[in-house]
Amino acid sequence: MRAIRLSIVLLLGALTAVGGAALWWQQALQAPGPHAREIRLTVTRGESVRSVLVDIAAQGGLAHPTLVDLWVRHVVRPRVQVGRYAIAPGASAQQILQQLSDGRVLLESLTIIEGSRFRDFRRALEAHPGVEVTLRGLTDAEVMARLGRSDTHPEGRFFPDTYRFAYGTPDLELLQLAERRMRRELEAAWRERAEGLPLADPAELLTLASIVERESALASERPRVAGVYVQRLREGMRLQSDPTVIYGLGETWDGNIRTRDLRTDTPYNSYTRKGLPPTPIALPGLQALRASSRPDITGELFFVATGLPDGSHVFSRTYAEHRKAVQAMLARQRVGAGARTAVQGGGS
Repeated sequence: MRAIRLSIVLLLGALTAVGGAALWWQQALQAPGPHAREIRLTVTRGESVRSVLVDIAAQGGLAHPTLVDLWVRHVVRPRVQVGRYAIAPGASAQQILQQLSDGRVLLESLTIIEGSRFRDFRRALEAHPGVEVTLRGLTDAEVMARLGRSDTHPEGRFFPDTYRFAYGTPDLELLQLAERRMRRELEAAWRERAEGLPLADPAELLTLASIVERESALASERPRVAGVYVQRLREGMRLQSDPTVIYGLGETWDGNIRTRDLRTDTPYNSYTRKGLPPTPIALPGLQALRASSRPDITGELFFVATGLPDGSHVFSRTYAEHRKAVQAMLARQRVGAGARTAVQGGGS
């Protein structure tokens, strides 16, 4: 009986010791970290938890790195998400492990400007340090095949916006996100379109929106620009849009559009061909999509830039009115050129 009592006492003592050690261990993991400043680190694909902890410890973020190492090897075994992290000052080891496991990362940012082209989108993805590049060297057709859209021309099919994402996100994933977003916005614009538009399907709406996007810098003018093109389509007139000509010239365009360019026939030259071009010519934004689905149709058939810094246009119903607007624009350009020449001459 005495031996049994002694065994019980020893067992209780051992359990108390173990419980005390466990309590101390838990308190050590929950205690504020020794770092007084924010710690920044990057976790790459395939990196182990232990190597990440070594990085944090090297920056002074762990009071008991050996203890934490034992904890993750034998107790919790957390998963670490890829990305850039900002560890708050004084964060405990347990809080750090939880943040890594939850994947609470700093978000990267990539902005695709409205009116840019698909090639611009691809270049931006390849140049961004936070994007995992997997598509370099592939043709546009091969990229579309990867997206499951091998039957679709890529131009205009990706929504221009600012995208936020975790470091190391593959370029294909971001393209998928932009492509899905454009499909949603295009479907919504098509559902809400005005009655009687001379557009056969959403693809033609997207093409028109891309032209409107390239032609108009002012959001307030886009419905009128769209209205001019819709009226021209209804009357069987050529669209005569310079941006379509430029797109058709491709890499041969040197920044200046000439009379011979307007006369050089390509599938995109809306001076030589009637109707819409075969595909969009740019990535239109939401305002251009909505303006093209609900244009302001007033009978206006022409517009020309005013030459003012705000990028505004003069709209006309008749060719005679349009000619006067063009002459006024050219006169303004001559005055501007003369003023610039005078300034340059005075400085020499």
